[in-house]
Amino acid sequence: MPTQHAHNFKMCLHFIFCFFLSLSSFHVSLAIKGRMPLPQTQEHINPFSPKASLIRYWNTRVSNKLPIPHFFLSKASPLTPQHYAILNKLLNQNPQQPFTLNLHRSLCSSPKIFCSFDDTPKRKNDDANFAVYKNKHFANYGSSRVGGVDSFKNYSNGLNANNDAFRRYSAASTRRGEQFNNYAENGNVANANFTSYGSASSQSSSDFNNYDKTVNVPNLGFTTYDSGASNHKLSFSSYGNETNSGSQSFTSYGKRVRGGTSEFTNYADDANILQSEFNNYGEFSTGVTNDTFKFYSFSGNNPKNDFKTYGAGSAAGADNFISYRNRANVGDDTFKSYAGRSKSGAATFANYGMSFNVGNDSFSEYGKGATGKTSFGFKSYGLGRAFKVYNKDGASFSEYRNFSATRISGRVVNKLVEAGKFFRESSMKEGNVIVMPDIKDKMPARSFLPLAIATKLPFSSSRIEEMREIFHARVGSSTERVVINAVSECEREPSRGETKRCVASAEEMIELAASVLGPNVVVRTTENVNGSGSSVMIGKVSTVDGGKVTKSVSCHQSLYPYLLYYCHSVPKVRVYEAEILDVDTKEKINHGVAICHLDTSAWGPEHGAFLALGSAPGKIEVCHWIFENDMTWTSSD
Repeated sequence: MPTQHAHNFKMCLHFIFCFFLSLSSFHVSLAIKGRMPLPQTQEHINPFSPKASLIRYWNTRVSNKLPIPHFFLSKASPLTPQHYAILNKLLNQNPQQPFTLNLHRSLCSSPKIFCSFDDTPKRKNDDANFAVYKNKHFANYGSSRVGGVDSFKNYSNGLNANNDAFRRYSAASTRRGEQFNNYAENGNVANANFTSYGSASSQSSSDFNNYDKTVNVPNLGFTTYDSGASNHKLSFSSYGNETNSGSQSFTSYGKRVRGGTSEFTNYADDANILQSEFNNYGEFSTGVTNDTFKFYSFSGNNPKNDFKTYGAGSAAGADNFISYRNRANVGDDTFKSYAGRSKSGAATFANYGMSFNVGNDSFSEYGKGATGKTSFGFKSYGLGRAFKVYNKDGASFSEYRNFSATRISGRVVNKLVEAGKFFRESSMKEGNVIVMPDIKDKMPARSFLPLAIATKLPFSSSRIEEMREIFHARVGSSTERVVINAVSECEREPSRGETKRCVASAEEMIELAASVLGPNVVVRTTENVNGSGSSVMIGKVSTVDGGKVTKSVSCHQSLYPYLLYYCHSVPKVRVYEAEILDVDTKEKINHGVAICHLDTSAWGPEHGAFLALGSAPGKIEVCHWIFENDMTWTSSD
């Protein structure tokens, strides 16, 4: 009988456990059904899953009875309860111990986590479709060839992570041309390395058109590029334009060349914090060499350019920088040992450093030891420059003046900012035809982490070493740059009156929105990407809270291995919802959400909105659409 009692007791416990499990599942399902309609596949959510936990958090923290939006719930972590428990256990280990390999494997094997932005092992060369080309490695490509053209069209465009390498490309070739059109355009992270490119080539040409345009994190390297070449013409058009937070390096670029031309047209225009390094550029070159940088860092934000031993020991070379860093916001440029020991050379800077806000420029040993008829000229030279140990006999500085922001004509500025990116409030009227910018999310698909996981992972500039360890990010890698860029943006000091925070879990975002706006909150985003980059018609328009001036919390995606949002409070705004119609058929193709900033007095004069709309801080309101996967929180009507 004792055995029978024990059996009955076990059956009773099993029944109780199953009852409460069913009850819990019932409550979760009831909560979901009561708050929002879901597809059948989502009605049976495991009560121990991160998604069920998010639903419970929403129900307890948000006071209104509005449904939790499906687009927001879809960002919850898809981790299984078992995987969730394993990560928790690994993070709860002795905090004095370093992060383990098991944690890296467990975290990076999680669904919708994008851990590495760097190279992956490649196979040997295989056939490539050069018209739609991506992620290939070329070793000893085109060596010693005579005549002909290599043409690469649409090279590695639109990829999350590009991994391309050209080693000993076109070495010792003669009268051969290389053309790269639309190289790595519109990508997320670009890893491209050209090693010993065009070395010892003769009477050849290389053209890069639309190189690395609109890439989020470029990481590009040209090592011993064009070394020892003779009369090799190099042309980079639209190089690194509209990129965000990346780096580009040219090492031993044009070393010991004999004649030739290097042209950089529209170099790093409209880029955000792009770092460029030119080491041993044009060193020991001979013959008539001409290097030209046109519209260099034009209209960029805080560009950083480092020229070390630029043109050192060269003979009869000419370097021209035209519209160097014009209309940029600050910047940091360093020229070390520039044209030192050169012979009969010339360096000309026209419209140098005419930035909106003064940057930091340093010329060390400028022209030191130069001989012959060497000349250095600066025209329209900006404020705040430092020149140390330069050749006073051959250097001229003309038109030195302070530079302040001037009004730019609408005809010019509209070319600098994507059409439709910013607009006036008057555009939000039914029947208006306007241009919608490209609102597509180009980042890799990722999800939030569960709250318990997100709060235990390191995220701070003081813990970069630990973060490198977790993601196996080597020093100088693209993954390291992604991590550092995200931390730097999140640790930036808030603007006047701004509340800001970076969140890696849905619960943290809800908490921030509720703390700023109160518990009666609602979150909105644009429904889809239909109409992007084309003219659309505005259909029915409605305003949030009756069109009253209100405040919001806007959240924008950051590039990171898991889903990370930069959220900040935005005072004095009006939020609109509008039907987006096809211009020809008048059919609804989208439901857009737009936010209008009514107080722009704290914005900088260099902000793209004023370049696009032709005004100044505090003088106009500025509106923009909420892009795909971004969102804005407001109080409920």
